[in-house]
Amino acid sequence: MHRLSRPTLGLTALILGLLARSACAEPPLQARLDQRPLPLSWSADGPGRYSIELDLQPGLLRLQAPAPAGNDQPLRLYQRQDWQADSRLSLQVQAPGRYRLLYQEGDQAHLRLLPIKAPASSQGCPRWQGEALDIDVSQVFAEGQAVRDAYSGQLTRVEGGRVRLTPAPDSEGLLLLEAAEAPAQSGHDWRNATVYFVLTDRFANGDPDNDHSYGRQADGEQEIGTFHGGDLKGLTGKLDYLEQLGVNALWISAPYEQIHGWVGGGDAGDFRHYGYHGYYALDYTQLDANMGRENELRALIEQAHARGIHVLFDVVLNHPGYPTLADMQAHGFGALRDGMAQYLPANWADWTPEPFENQHAYHNLIDYQHPAWATWWGKDWVRAGIADYPQPPSVLVDPLKGSLAFLPDFRTESEQAVALPAFLKHKQPTQAVEREGYRVRDYLIEWLTFWVREFGVDGFRADTVKHVEMASWAALRQAADQARADWSRANPDDPMSGSPFWMVGEVFGQGPQTSAYQANGFDALINFDLQRELAGRASDCLDQAEKTYQDYAELLANNPGHNFMSYASSHDTSLFFAERGKRLSAQRGLGAALLLSPGAVQLYYGDESARPLGPSGSDPQQGTRSPMNWAEHDRPEIAALIRHWQILGQFRARHPAIGAGQHQRLSTRPYAFARSLGEDRVVIVQGGQPERQP
Repeated sequence: MHRLSRPTLGLTALILGLLARSACAEPPLQARLDQRPLPLSWSADGPGRYSIELDLQPGLLRLQAPAPAGNDQPLRLYQRQDWQADSRLSLQVQAPGRYRLLYQEGDQAHLRLLPIKAPASSQGCPRWQGEALDIDVSQVFAEGQAVRDAYSGQLTRVEGGRVRLTPAPDSEGLLLLEAAEAPAQSGHDWRNATVYFVLTDRFANGDPDNDHSYGRQADGEQEIGTFHGGDLKGLTGKLDYLEQLGVNALWISAPYEQIHGWVGGGDAGDFRHYGYHGYYALDYTQLDANMGRENELRALIEQAHARGIHVLFDVVLNHPGYPTLADMQAHGFGALRDGMAQYLPANWADWTPEPFENQHAYHNLIDYQHPAWATWWGKDWVRAGIADYPQPPSVLVDPLKGSLAFLPDFRTESEQAVALPAFLKHKQPTQAVEREGYRVRDYLIEWLTFWVREFGVDGFRADTVKHVEMASWAALRQAADQARADWSRANPDDPMSGSPFWMVGEVFGQGPQTSAYQANGFDALINFDLQRELAGRASDCLDQAEKTYQDYAELLANNPGHNFMSYASSHDTSLFFAERGKRLSAQRGLGAALLLSPGAVQLYYGDESARPLGPSGSDPQQGTRSPMNWAEHDRPEIAALIRHWQILGQFRARHPAIGAGQHQRLSTRPYAFARSLGEDRVVIVQGGQPERQP
């Protein structure tokens, strides 16, 4: 999912954010926790915008309008949710913590609930004091077997079923025990995958010449939503860095062509927001020029494969991007209101609002009811609520046909054959070709699987999965499998030739459990629970992860073919480093908690280097997409942090048992557990843990 921008379409777009409003006395909202009223003392953050911070204990949190109706709807952390005169939302708070509630009044009133402080550990976590650790490993390693600590490189032998070693001084008291004859490399198992997610534009700039493609410009201010210059060539130059982290899959933001212009960013329209993140598609058949050229994509994939790294594309089946002034002018779709052309410069993308306006004010120039909007995607392709296009319902009422963040919603469920959208018929360059009898989903599937067949893309991370019907996902997977087979036949010498396609989906709020999606094309779903419920506690005390590790391992063992992908930071929620008070010790603890977790895991770029938040304006998620902090990597404390993650990542990469094996606790003090998968066996120990009952 993606918390992106607040431009709107249709008549309401001409009103929202453009006209000054008188502030209401307070948001029309009441809060209760387990039937106990919560007093709300709001702060005004701007015209029609309010916020409040809440200290919540475990219990049922209910937010409701003064005259609620119907049943409670789920209150989802981080997500923007519509607020109406009869709304009722509820959330089961699992652990004590501090939260920020944001409210925006207006014709499209909505709110967000954001955790701002991870729950503190319920028990003290004594730190390792430098002592040697003695552990019974008789259930894992044979008597007399040579064992190595992968962290320090120390060797020892099992004597009397035990080993005794002193952890490396900078290890946080960790021992990573493996057989001394452990292989340098292991076979790939997606349950043990380490997936590195990058917003390509924010990672590494390999070709400054493409930084301002299509006339895109910096804003000269905070550069919250502008393109920063990262590209495929820059990413290729960092593959050795990723290999050193033990990464075996690289998830890149969608590199296909995005809208050329910008929309108003955030609820307040306080910055220009381009499609730098890949979620505002214009043409699925072309690489975005800011990302680079096709030969650079081939080089990225070939060189990643040579290092044993799979490449995953972020794909969006739910929606294309918004219309922008730049694209209206370049591609001849839509229309301006009568007399408004005089307020536009020769290059429409250079328009700037008046001092009393915000960036959303460009909607005032556009006639969204003009029949010329037929030359955009067209009413048979999307629900958009403009001209004669279908009006999308609220996503809370109909998750499959509703509009997310006012984006046009693809009609993927339609069985109607459609022509190629009018603007794509004359757009150049494009590889979009009209097909007889194709439905909307048929075109999208052909366009997305083109990258698999022609370039060897190894898998998809699918966006907004629960907002597209399962049949379309199943059809995408079937076509991707065929495209993968075609590519393998054409590239028999590639190291990844013959390996299966892999697809992981984002079902916002999903935990590690099984689901029907995995019978409809998905190998795994993103696991939101680890960030939400465990990462903070386990980063302080690894033994806090014991029950979760046991549950995850049992879930995998009891459900053959099942997988999930856990994470701690993302572009849609929060950065762990910021949530934990910018403490490097917590970031070191996170490395162990995440990389030793069963199932696939996802690192968000900069997790390993304590990348800080960037500016966010009125969109809280923008700060999570700050530029990669390469300039800080030479600082001794950051270099040591990266080395810590590298050791853990390489250890995980060598041992499929970590992600895919049986979990067994060996000791409570020091905390120790084993993972085993066939002949692959490891023991992980952390000193300084308090005594706990098994």
